[in-house]
Amino acid sequence: MTTKLSSFCFLTNGLASAGRVSCEREHRASRRFFYLPSSRRLVSTSCKMRQQRGFDPSKRQEIKKGSPEPIISINSSLQSNSDERSEPENCSADSVPSLESDVEKGNSIHGTVDVNHADESTEKRDDIQMVEVTRRRSRPAKKKEEIVNATTDDGQNLNNLSVPEVAKALSINKNGGEQISDGQFGELMTMIRNAEKNILRLDQAQASALDDLKKILSEKESLQGEINVLEMKLAETDDRIKTAAQEKVHVELLEEQLEKLRHEMISPPESDGYVLALSKELETLKMENLSLRNDIEMLKSELESVKNTGERVVVLEEECSGLESSVKDLESKLSASQEDVSNLSTLKTECTDLWAKVENLQLLLDRATKQAEQAVMVLQQNQDLRNKVDKIEESLKEANIYKESSEKIQQYNELMQHKVTLLEERLEKSDAEIFSYVKLYQESIKEFQETLESLKEESKKKSKDEPVDDMPWDYWSRLLLTVDGWLLEKKIVSNDADSLREMVWKKDRRIHDTYIDVKDKNERDAISAFLKLVSSPASSGLYVVHIAAEMAPVAKVGGLGDVVAGLGKALQRRGHLVEIILPKYDCMKYDRVRDLRALDTVVESYFDGKLYKNKIWIGTVEGLPVHFIEPQHPSKFFWRGQFYGEQDDFRRFSYFSRAALELLLQSGKKPDIIHCHDWQTAFVAPLYWDLYAPKGLDSARICFTCHNFEYQGTASASELGSCGLDVNQLNRPDRMQDHSSGDRVNPVKGAIIFSNIVTTVSPTYAQEVRTSEGGKGLHSTLNLHSKKFIGILNGIDTDSWNPATDPFLKAQFNVKDLQGKEENKYALRKQLGLSSAESKRPLVGCITRLVPQKGVHLIRHAIYRTLELGGQFVLLGSSPVPHIQREFEGIEQQFKSHDHVRLLLKYDEALSHTIYAASDMFIIPSIFEPCGLTQMIAMRYGSIPIVRKTGGLNDSVFDIDDDTIPAQFQNGFTFQTADEQSFNHALERAFNHYKNDEDKWMRLIEKVMSIDFSWGSSATQYEELYTRSVARARSATNRM
Repeated sequence: MTTKLSSFCFLTNGLASAGRVSCEREHRASRRFFYLPSSRRLVSTSCKMRQQRGFDPSKRQEIKKGSPEPIISINSSLQSNSDERSEPENCSADSVPSLESDVEKGNSIHGTVDVNHADESTEKRDDIQMVEVTRRRSRPAKKKEEIVNATTDDGQNLNNLSVPEVAKALSINKNGGEQISDGQFGELMTMIRNAEKNILRLDQAQASALDDLKKILSEKESLQGEINVLEMKLAETDDRIKTAAQEKVHVELLEEQLEKLRHEMISPPESDGYVLALSKELETLKMENLSLRNDIEMLKSELESVKNTGERVVVLEEECSGLESSVKDLESKLSASQEDVSNLSTLKTECTDLWAKVENLQLLLDRATKQAEQAVMVLQQNQDLRNKVDKIEESLKEANIYKESSEKIQQYNELMQHKVTLLEERLEKSDAEIFSYVKLYQESIKEFQETLESLKEESKKKSKDEPVDDMPWDYWSRLLLTVDGWLLEKKIVSNDADSLREMVWKKDRRIHDTYIDVKDKNERDAISAFLKLVSSPASSGLYVVHIAAEMAPVAKVGGLGDVVAGLGKALQRRGHLVEIILPKYDCMKYDRVRDLRALDTVVESYFDGKLYKNKIWIGTVEGLPVHFIEPQHPSKFFWRGQFYGEQDDFRRFSYFSRAALELLLQSGKKPDIIHCHDWQTAFVAPLYWDLYAPKGLDSARICFTCHNFEYQGTASASELGSCGLDVNQLNRPDRMQDHSSGDRVNPVKGAIIFSNIVTTVSPTYAQEVRTSEGGKGLHSTLNLHSKKFIGILNGIDTDSWNPATDPFLKAQFNVKDLQGKEENKYALRKQLGLSSAESKRPLVGCITRLVPQKGVHLIRHAIYRTLELGGQFVLLGSSPVPHIQREFEGIEQQFKSHDHVRLLLKYDEALSHTIYAASDMFIIPSIFEPCGLTQMIAMRYGSIPIVRKTGGLNDSVFDIDDDTIPAQFQNGFTFQTADEQSFNHALERAFNHYKNDEDKWMRLIEKVMSIDFSWGSSATQYEELYTRSVARARSATNRM
């Protein structure tokens, strides 16, 4: 083992009283030799002793026989990691001449002494440590001359030790010169042991010195604390003296005296009383000065007690003496003020003279006032005369005008009589024309009535065969659920249920009329009436079933709920039959479900080797038929008070996925498409193909949509068996095995492999997840199945997000009338307590979950940068991450009563609508964003988005300053990198456009409000995917 120590190195060969030795240190690869004089004085240097392999018996015999095996190795190229070598490089006698030549050239040598020691009675390897050896003076002079040849300039300076002398001293001779005797070797070992003891003593001394140093430092800190206290007291004394000086300054005394003199000019003062008042003030000043003296004396006594604390105390005493001198100056000024009192008599006489002059001036002023009043009276008389003259002139003008107008009136009367005659003639002609028109109108009325009657008859004939389009989708969904309920309760057979579903699907008038007729009858009569309508041609639409964990607005956490509801309604409007299957959560919004009721039947599903019953509820949500599954499992999977975040989420949703497929199987449904979403229902794909297609539920194609690849729901492979899937078959790299571990499964990976269609929520995000960074471990799987993978940009529900009909807004508005947007901006400012002083100050909005994905560092920066640019900022949202929530709570407190910033760390549906409507700009600085709906909603409400170019943001927002983008698509501001500099550039450009070109900004608002972000386009793309997949499946079946 190599030991590195820094201490004093003493080496001797035991043959002379003085000697030289070379020590090799690891420091900048330099070489240096140190000369050790004959005295016992310690020389400071650093020695490094490294572990060497001990001599075995054969090597020791070679040394005794005069073998040239080296004892000391001189190596100048050691590095700091030399301890890692298995053994040092030994220098033989052949290496001595080269080292000697280096010394002769004047190079300093920095060496390491490697001591090899072997003892026959111990192990072959010993640890050689760094030693400090004290020279002996009792060695013969002859040995001293053989070992060292030292020369000094002044008898005390150190000289270099040549390598040949060192070699000779240690018997390292190429030709095998002198040999080391056993006695010398034992003596050397004794000296090494003594050196080890000296090292221990030095370490102890060093430790005690460090303790003493710590004590000195602590005493120094205590003294410094006392000095700081004295400085504080001195500062307080300075403040008191300055306050006294300011209050008693001579100028203030003179100002008070001047005010009193002014008062005496109005009412002559009593001189004796005035002088008495001044004397009282002087006495008060003297008393205050005495108190200041007492304070200074007390400060002196305190300073005396700490005179020995250092030079600072002396400085404090000097400052105190300076304070005493300043007090003396104040006293001298007070004495001078007493002398000024004697001059008051002179001032009084001057005031008396001034008073006399004022009285003379008052007399002159009275005379001038009387003369001015007389002049005013003369002017008023002149003005009255002028008014009378003007009236006479006006009356003359009116008389002339009346004379002229009377002649014109006579001419006008004659002209009017002529016109009246012409009008009477025309009136006679028009009467005849009107009479003819009336006859024609009566005839046309008869023809119209005849045509209307014929059209009514034709419409009655056609109405029997045409669908009913004037009933809402909620009506048809309720009718469809009624049919499904009868089937599950086994009141009708599967074939009849399919026929009735087809009629509902087509909005057949016959089933509508039958439902109206039997609405008030009992269930038995209603079923019999419906069974009379069981013949109908096949429909051309698709039957789509969504199995999901969310649906807006009843069970919404994020964008998944909006997609399920929005896409479902869009497909329904396009003529397809759409149904939703959801868990029945205890925390969902039951008031948003219409006609919710439980069916008088149960569906049994397999889990953990047993069959568990499930209660089935049906109802409509915004016109869509929804089935709610309530498991009768002892774990109460969906009675937890929250949608996600439970420890057994993997078990909860694998149970739900199998129960949903069991519902489809037992109800006899034959959907064309089963659409599952995210990892919570990704189990549907392998369950369908492995278990339910063989049982007869084989009509559907599976579509899987991953809304965020950040969440994949991985778990232990053993948990997959609970829902009945074969763990051994699926826990494989080409099936559901997760890339991170061989004993974990990934539901999302399984859905990608087992689904016929795989989608994500934007084209750009689809490209991002096919990279190692964006795919979160699934990029290779997605690339392998790229032919069935596509990104489709989500839409928004334009019925719910419509500023023209939004019930949450203070004032509705649209693209043609933007006045309501300003009213909402004013209302939001008033509601949140923001300043409305500058109505044109831009308002920046942000509604988001505060998680790292959303770029919280840029949101935090945006608050302060918006203020610097002269805007207002409103944030609505909270964070599930504790330290982020605490950070923004601190910012909220900082701006709690600020005029231009408000943070609302919660989610409020009504307030979110108002913020969208009131904002001029909207920031979405996401690190990654699969789709994003906020930018679409913001534009729908006339708020200009400022976004980072990623995912769906890159597919929906295009920079207005980018000339490579056609002008008709430019609709916001974008930035590339997720740093403050890039964000600042985008935000500043937005502010410049807003402030410098109001007309262009208004045109931009009109443009973004006119963009169609509805589900129409997205639903068309899904419809095409569904249709192609179903067509391929049917063609494959026909070929079989």
